[in-house]
Amino acid sequence: MSESGKITSSHLSRAAVIYVRQSTLAQVERNTESTARQYDLVSRAEQLGWPREAIRVVDGDLGISGSVTGQRAGFEGVIAEVALGQVGIILALEASRLARDNAAWYRLLDLAGVCDTLVADADGVYHPALFTDRHVLGLMGIMAESELHVLRARLAGRVAGGSTGPGFSFRDRWDGFVLVMGLAGGR
Repeated sequence: MSESGKITSSHLSRAAVIYVRQSTLAQVERNTESTARQYDLVSRAEQLGWPREAIRVVDGDLGISGSVTGQRAGFEGVIAEVALGQVGIILALEASRLARDNAAWYRLLDLAGVCDTLVADADGVYHPALFTDRHVLGLMGIMAESELHVLRARLAGRVAGGSTGPGFSFRDRWDGFVLVMGLAGGR
């Protein structure tokens, strides 16, 4: 199903919410291009059919880590609006970055599916109530959480030449590391 085939008049009659975030204040200061790209999602919402007056940018979580539960008022507000049926679509630069843990991600997907709210990013428009879209979104969430786990482990120094657990292993190279999917442990 095409992007335009998923978007109905019901979706267009509700708000388009652009969710903007960076995990740390340092990222907000240094990654200005990423922040600008997130604000540019307003034009993506317009291209998808939302009038400018129906598009709202939520950026209250700039500088707040997605891994900290309960401290992202912007994200929690979006969840509440979805539950109230006020949101037709949520746009983010990467959909899986809306929530950095699977509990929050699946809560969002469950509500969005039940409340007929679309989720969109630079790669597509997804409807969590559709079987295939829900699976794609689920995989995005799993990969985002796995990425966060690997990064945390790497920063903690627990994987210097070793395994991070089933399915992941690192092999040091001249330019950093290579993530090898498959059996863990071997070099």
